[in-house]
Amino acid sequence: MPPVTPVLPDSEAQPLLRVDGLEVGFMRDGRYSNVLRQVGFTLRRGHTLGIVGESGSGKSVTCMSVMRLLPETVARASGSIMFAPDATSQPVDLLTLSEQEMCRLRGNHISMIFQEPMTSLNPVHRCGDQVVEMLRRHENISGDEARQRVLELFDEVRLPRPEKLFRSYPHEISGGQKQRVMIAMALVCHPDLLIADEPTTALDVTVQRDILSLLRQLQDKYHIGVIFITHDLGVVAQVADEVLVMYRGEVVESGSADAVLHHPQHPYTRGLLACRPPLDSRPFRLPTVTDFLDGSVQPDVAAASDISVRADRSDPHSVLLSARDVSVSYSLRRNLFGKSLQELQAVDKVSFDIYEGETLGLVGESGCGKSTLGRALLRLVPLRSGQVSFEGVDMATLPPRALRRMRTRMQLVFQDPFSSLNPHRTIGDTLLEPLSVHRLFDSDGQRRRHVVELLERVGLPSDSVRRYPHEFSGGQRQRIVIARALALNPRLVVCDESVSALDVSVQAQVLNLLNDLKRQFGYTYLFITHDLSVVKFLSDRILVMQQGRIVEQGPVDELYRNPQTAYTKKLLEAIPRL
Repeated sequence: MPPVTPVLPDSEAQPLLRVDGLEVGFMRDGRYSNVLRQVGFTLRRGHTLGIVGESGSGKSVTCMSVMRLLPETVARASGSIMFAPDATSQPVDLLTLSEQEMCRLRGNHISMIFQEPMTSLNPVHRCGDQVVEMLRRHENISGDEARQRVLELFDEVRLPRPEKLFRSYPHEISGGQKQRVMIAMALVCHPDLLIADEPTTALDVTVQRDILSLLRQLQDKYHIGVIFITHDLGVVAQVADEVLVMYRGEVVESGSADAVLHHPQHPYTRGLLACRPPLDSRPFRLPTVTDFLDGSVQPDVAAASDISVRADRSDPHSVLLSARDVSVSYSLRRNLFGKSLQELQAVDKVSFDIYEGETLGLVGESGCGKSTLGRALLRLVPLRSGQVSFEGVDMATLPPRALRRMRTRMQLVFQDPFSSLNPHRTIGDTLLEPLSVHRLFDSDGQRRRHVVELLERVGLPSDSVRRYPHEFSGGQRQRIVIARALALNPRLVVCDESVSALDVSVQAQVLNLLNDLKRQFGYTYLFITHDLSVVKFLSDRILVMQQGRIVEQGPVDELYRNPQTAYTKKLLEAIPRL
């Protein structure tokens, strides 16, 4: 949906929010170290300001400062944050208000939608009660009246069956529905300023499109000023009137969305734009932000490299894995004796082949069965029916000892690298463990040398072996998880949403790494994702999955050029574009 800049009447010429010279320092080793330096911007009523940048650039710290949510015991802010909820009244400096005065503003005049709705919603309270609590905190109304207003708001944010959703707990509804509940909570008091912190990062493209459209409609209806934080410039192009680009705590570029996105001036902005996998071509390598900052890549060179289109490299005569009529179901309800009374068919008679040396993309919306299928292929979840053959061997017939040996040939890269690494073990011990368990090499000395080689293979220094997971960035942790998957020299690697939580620049580095490793060592990938631009860059063929079934498959360029099903067309149309 293209951004529409409203025409402001003269009475609303005063900006809703003006930030000048904002600096924030965090206490470290007994002194304050600045993480924000001279940040400034203006937001008008009814407009959307998009703040973009990599993780650690200062986007969220800026908005937490506006909300005054940073603990004063460890954070110190200076400058001014002038807020004028009423266009005719004098603005107030939020940094000078007491905590009691800020509590009256939060939720009532300034609201925030956080990135992860599951951790933002209380898991032990019903969704409707949490929104009612917010409303009654700021307005003196009865419980029945609050309930009725929340139900009307649930209907307005297009939640299905509002009465049922009101009584549901957060774990009982989908990710998109949880995000709509968070939007309802943020808007229940009709705030003047809404801060949306990466509200669509983990959502499917179709759900993301619906959420963005919903936010725009509600913004126009209530004339709200919005600060939208994201690292996805395609999303910014759809929602923002003005754009602010941040790098290492500073504003490096700002202006109208059209000027910044189509005529970027700063190398960092040009790098962020170039990192996004293009939809009109499939380059062999994605440029990174570093390439632009050090001047090794120019915009015209990056554009020229995008013209090359890779051919399908799969060989139909070398099938590595074959799935035939694979079905997986989960029990939703059991009786007293453990017998299943109700089942969910997660995967329904799926058949396909994975050829040696190819990357097969598996795409679809959340809940379609992608991850379940990937785990079923590795025998991490049991099949209800069907057959999976790997290297010509039926996986279901393997005894435990043979299955354990087979595990060295097929590995899994999880979506969240931090939760899949043991925080109490060094990286060296983490990578050493699979080598010791499967008794590879003759001595610990040889295993440790192999660990160092693995780290160097994924672009990490050898001294990483002595460090712990929390000492690495998100992109570095993902490289460590990839190194662990490659430790046993597998033939098949299943990547389950392994780059969906990464910034576009880090994502480009990891995607380039996967391609480099594939070309150098001949790995075969099953790449599971909901990001269709990523899967086009990386894959040779694509499977499209809907409600447990494969509805379309084929070579990637052909499928993007000529999709055959309405579902695939819907997925492609929902991709954010500049």
